[in-house]
Amino acid sequence: MSFEKGMTLYKEGKFEEALEIFDQLISDDSSQAALHLHRGRILTRMGKGEAALKDFDFLLQQEPYNTDYISDRGVVLHLMGKNEEALSELDRATNLDPKNPYRYSSRAFFKDRIGDLEGAIADYEKAIELDPEDAVSYNNKGLVEEKLGYSERSKKSFEKSDGLVGYDPKKSSQNLPPIGEKKSPENPQIDPSPTAAEKLNSGYFWKTLKSLIGDPNTRREFGKFLKHLFSGKKPKNP
Repeated sequence: MSFEKGMTLYKEGKFEEALEIFDQLISDDSSQAALHLHRGRILTRMGKGEAALKDFDFLLQQEPYNTDYISDRGVVLHLMGKNEEALSELDRATNLDPKNPYRYSSRAFFKDRIGDLEGAIADYEKAIELDPEDAVSYNNKGLVEEKLGYSERSKKSFEKSDGLVGYDPKKSSQNLPPIGEKKSPENPQIDPSPTAAEKLNSGYFWKTLKSLIGDPNTRREFGKFLKHLFSGKKPKNP
């Protein structure tokens, strides 16, 4: 058994098989943080929140101020329905890393999911303040504004997002792929860490939005698609 084989299975969505490998690797050497990190994420995808928390608690004992671990733990708590605790973790990650726009956009996405729409907008605006070229935050802010009925504000957010990704709604969109065909180099993960987002791997739901189309209906469908990814559920074909 090897780390590489475990990761391959993980990326293929073969979580049971991947878990067997990581369990064995940790049994052989329980000191390696990477093993606990990936096992925690596998367990999260499998819906085994309590077990996943043990891995993230272990990691945070080693590095109490690692904001990636804190955010991962927040995701697990959210998926377990412990939203107050989850928000506390995301707040902690943001407070420890206040200059990182990703912290605010991650928390905004979470707030949107739990119904704190005004709070989500405020966080997206902070993310945009820190990174004015972030088409993702503009688009997601537009989605939230649309939910609240702020039509003019959402229109401006979508226009800004479209401009940043180079999309012109007046031109033909016939060459754009259907939402169900959007792909990333690796399989979707529930991973809110900036490193994963940069690699377009585990947290790829952020950067796949760089190819976002401007059609409002498609935008809504893609928003639903992202929510399924975040919850670990497979989306239905549009």
